[in-house]
Amino acid sequence: MKPSLLFSQGELAEFLEQRKSSLKKEVENYDADYILNVSEEDFCQYLISKYTLLTPLIYKDKSYIYEHKEVDVDVSNDPMRVIFDRSRPFYIKGVQIVIAVPFEGDTELFYYRPSTFTFNPPAGKIVGQEIHLIYEMTKHDEEKLKKNFNYDLSEIEKYLGWVKQNVESFNNSLNTYVKQIVHERKNKLLNDLNLVNFLGIPIKRRTGVPTTYSIPFIQKKPKFEPPQVSKEPFKPEPVLSIEEYENILEMIYNMSLVMERSPRTFSKLNEEEIRDHFLMVLNANYEGQATGETFNYGGKTDILIRVNNKNVFIAECKFWRGEKNLLKQ
Repeated sequence: MKPSLLFSQGELAEFLEQRKSSLKKEVENYDADYILNVSEEDFCQYLISKYTLLTPLIYKDKSYIYEHKEVDVDVSNDPMRVIFDRSRPFYIKGVQIVIAVPFEGDTELFYYRPSTFTFNPPAGKIVGQEIHLIYEMTKHDEEKLKKNFNYDLSEIEKYLGWVKQNVESFNNSLNTYVKQIVHERKNKLLNDLNLVNFLGIPIKRRTGVPTTYSIPFIQKKPKFEPPQVSKEPFKPEPVLSIEEYENILEMIYNMSLVMERSPRTFSKLNEEEIRDHFLMVLNANYEGQATGETFNYGGKTDILIRVNNKNVFIAECKFWRGEKNLLKQ
């Protein structure tokens, strides 16, 4: 087993940027119905949890001897030995000791150089959730082995402290970043569906009446249970625009003026019969997609517009008996 330099396979800053790119790509790879149906808040929390990094924490007190064996040790660089040709290895029998140090956290962070570093990084081998520190010696020198082990651990911990600074900055930025890309993805899909300009309740003006409205939709947000959501196509809820709402109220108001000016005609009518006159005026101006009438009634005196079993407009007819009587209701 040969050790290799830790924190030396690339720049940590680049690794963190690549991680953000992977996150964005994952969001883009979800199909449109999934993004439009999923709870935006729950989906963001799922992504934040998945891409948050945990800086490794080592457990020195749980270290143990993983392996020890006899090996050939190259001493060609030992100036205290008489070696005539140092251009090639010179081996003598020695011992190799591997000390395993458990840790918890993301193993990838051992491979990348943080923004603060030295030109002599520690060496070791990452095996699962352990750091293997490898020592070779030709003499049994326990004090030297212990000194080298403590020094290597202190260097690794120092690097992990620098790594933690970069990782914390990355983790703290995830919340804003995730919400931004999910929101942008969702908005793009909504714009692709032309919700603002083309989606609305199945209502249209009759011939000769100017069209002055659009009906935007509100997206539905079911619970997110990763990785499954409803497979039904996204169906935005119909909403009556404020301009059309005010136009309907104006028609009702104008009809009420007609009734006031012709009391002999309307004074004998009950509430339901008066309601029917309002319905005639409204349906003279609007027509439904499936039937000839857009406005209908529900209950005793309600005037309704219903689309896909949803009420988008409700009005109730009441006789005016003064402000006090109204406030009691």
